[in-house]
Amino acid sequence: MDELLLHQLLVDVSKGDCDPDEAVRRLRRLPFADLGFARIDHHRTLRQGFPEAVYGPGKSPEQCAAIVVELLRAAPGPVLLTRADRSQVAAARRAVAAALGDATGDDIAEGGDGRDGEQVEPVVTRTGTLSTAAWRRAPARPGRVLVVTAGTADLPVAEECRAVLRALGFSPSLLADCGVAGVHRLLASVEELQDADAVVVVAGMEGALASLVGGITAAPVVAVPTSVGYGASFEGITALLAMLASCAAGVSVVGIDNGFGAACAVARLLR
Repeated sequence: MDELLLHQLLVDVSKGDCDPDEAVRRLRRLPFADLGFARIDHHRTLRQGFPEAVYGPGKSPEQCAAIVVELLRAAPGPVLLTRADRSQVAAARRAVAAALGDATGDDIAEGGDGRDGEQVEPVVTRTGTLSTAAWRRAPARPGRVLVVTAGTADLPVAEECRAVLRALGFSPSLLADCGVAGVHRLLASVEELQDADAVVVVAGMEGALASLVGGITAAPVVAVPTSVGYGASFEGITALLAMLASCAAGVSVVGIDNGFGAACAVARLLR
């Protein structure tokens, strides 16, 4: 339940359109619902402005499906299943269709807000062997968000970030393959960088792109180190440390390969 739903519920009670017992029944689900294997945080949207996401690794397909259904039943906002394999996405799709109907979700796929009807068919963004599945989409939010990658190999992390940003109501743009080994490729897009309200930089190897972008734009920069690189890159540790030591003041850094976390950071910055 988000602030708008809570406010509307209180208005309905005050006007007599909602019985107090029914309001209590709805609020009883706050702050969480206990499924036995998981306690679903229905209060998170009120606290943080965006809902709990379902992290796929370590969960069975049936557990993922049950959590997604519970989140969808509780509120009309976006629901995300991240780092999911095919069996987890398939199980969640079947469970949601059985519990909530079999709407096609075309409204979401075409960029709508996902609030007209149940819209239970997710938009699935595949990033390598894993996927981000998004049911519904938050209303459109202002803010020009730019996602920049150093190389093509960084795209899976960038696409995870973009999928989460879209679910949260943004329309992020992508600048791919702009690494410092061919810096003229980035400089050709300086105006886009300077016009952005927030920039996510996704880079492996030595992670130098974050400092370069941070020195060009005044927008908040969220840097994502990736595990792309040769032996001395240490599966992203070199890029992580370089970004943390950036000489461009004010660059924020999330964990290695954490496109989801970068999107959430942008959502907080642009509230």
